[in-house]
Amino acid sequence: MSGDGFLIVALLIGYLFGSIPFGMILTRLAGTQDLRSIGSGNIGATNVLRTGRKGLAAATLIGDMLKGTVAVIIAGYYGGADAAMLAALGAFLGHLFPVWLGFKGGKGVATYIGVLLGLFWPAALIFAVIWLATAFTSRYSSLSALVAAFVTPIFLWWFGHNALASLFAVLTLLLFYMHRENIKRLQAGTEGKIGEKR
Repeated sequence: MSGDGFLIVALLIGYLFGSIPFGMILTRLAGTQDLRSIGSGNIGATNVLRTGRKGLAAATLIGDMLKGTVAVIIAGYYGGADAAMLAALGAFLGHLFPVWLGFKGGKGVATYIGVLLGLFWPAALIFAVIWLATAFTSRYSSLSALVAAFVTPIFLWWFGHNALASLFAVLTLLLFYMHRENIKRLQAGTEGKIGEKR
């Protein structure tokens, strides 16, 4: 297959990996109620945590990260850097809008980290450090993700990775859109804090 032809395949590979709903799969195997009927109805690790199963939440976080990383590595191995970036975009879109769940998926933070890990791991480390620092000072998980995602494309651009910076600028905008309700609650002072009983 030609290079340009594989780019489409890479996008599809990323989307299929990204659309694997680990939160749904793991909670169903564990016998909990439908994840979409709990809390925010989201399929990500934060909502899985609301089931009270910390192990399942951790497994969901890891699964949602690694599906992005694996998609990027596979596409990059067969198609090079451009294919890897398209797979990253596909994986992120697949997590946000999985075809299996009526295009209603997660908010993308774990998969964002996963594709970043596959494309340029130092930036994933910076993301994690910023997330932890913001979470420690504010105790808002959503704010921590938003701040870290905002910084990521700037970090990539600063170190000369212009194509990656452009890609993650797009992913960051999508991540902000998926967190629009969280942003409203942050502005209103009603967003739940980490460890807060609600």
